[in-house]
Amino acid sequence: MTDFETNMRKWIDTAKIEDLLRKWRCTPVGDPTFQGDLGDYYSAAMVKKRDEDPAAYTAASKRIGW
Repeated sequence: MTDFETNMRKWIDTAKIEDLLRKWRCTPVGDPTFQGDLGDYYSAAMVKKRDEDPAAYTAASKRIGW
């Protein structure tokens, strides 16, 4: 695992759902955060946080918009 991946996993683990959603929606296509094992990790973390607090997820989504 690269330093980038290690640092991103730490950030993902501590990030608020709004921060995860904002990065997911606003980052240009091709960002390495969303590729390979790290992308799978990011996606799984978002699902976990969404399932833990669906209301917070929905509120964050509305604040960000599309």
